[in-house]
Amino acid sequence: MTTATWQQQLRDCITQPSELIELLGLSQELSVQAQAALKQFPLRVPHSFVARMKKGDANDPLLRQVLPIAAELEDVEGFTGDPVGDLQANKLPGLIHKYHGRVLLTVAGACGVNCRYCFRREFPYADNNPGRKGWQPVLDYFAADNSIEEVIYSGGDPLIANDKQLAELTQQIADIKHIKRLRIHTRMPIVIPERVTDELLQWFTGSRLQPIMVVHCNHANEIGTNVKAAMESLKQAGVTLLNQSVLLQGVNDSAEALVNLSQALFDADILPYYLHLLDKVKGAAHFDVPKAQGVELSKAIANKLPGYLVPKLVREQEGELSKIIVR
Repeated sequence: MTTATWQQQLRDCITQPSELIELLGLSQELSVQAQAALKQFPLRVPHSFVARMKKGDANDPLLRQVLPIAAELEDVEGFTGDPVGDLQANKLPGLIHKYHGRVLLTVAGACGVNCRYCFRREFPYADNNPGRKGWQPVLDYFAADNSIEEVIYSGGDPLIANDKQLAELTQQIADIKHIKRLRIHTRMPIVIPERVTDELLQWFTGSRLQPIMVVHCNHANEIGTNVKAAMESLKQAGVTLLNQSVLLQGVNDSAEALVNLSQALFDADILPYYLHLLDKVKGAAHFDVPKAQGVELSKAIANKLPGYLVPKLVREQEGELSKIIVR
């Protein structure tokens, strides 16, 4: 049977809780509870990701990341719509510049999967979509600042954009001599590994820019044969592969889950990079793991793994010039 293209898989994503619940053989009561939360942040999950969930298990760690629940509607002190200060650093439409030497482009405003803990749930993507011909002010900004050495494609998920558009933008960036590296932050190769196409490899590795991909994977069960094949293609093409995950209650908040995740990542040629404490975005408080528990978990996995498999425990704070290492 021919595997659907990544574009077809995107079009066929599940957007209704009732369909997701039925596929997993769970009580439709969960679907009823999900409806109110949908009004704040829609459901979106590919069938290929659902296929990795355990049927009949309402607490499946992959399901918990995508299923809307009533807790999202609770107003919790300290949880806001812009928890990491993106709006203050939004210098131009499509451009976020927080840290020295590197800038972030919101290349797309949508994702292949809507993670319920997303820190950009309320980001104004409509105001940050320059379009295919609208990137010139951003490119001029890059050219005028010789300190910028790295450009990061983000979003949303940048790999929602088509390869022709991304190839054109990449070549324009490569023409700016002081820029050395291109980094992509994406969940697409995890949730829809067929997104790693020959066309993607060609433009991503075909310029003089050093290619880096940071994927987003939170649980070992997310990594299957197709994901490994996609990572193999990227590695063979010369892409540096890193992972950043979020410490999530009920998903990966145990030493066993985190050890298994690091080992599964390395088996797929991905190096664990960051383990984030939750960004305190409104609607995601039920995922929060206290800092003290995060520190203890980090120590526990360090006692079980070689140092290169232990991700840095970090948090992001508005106004800081880098991620903060948590100890």
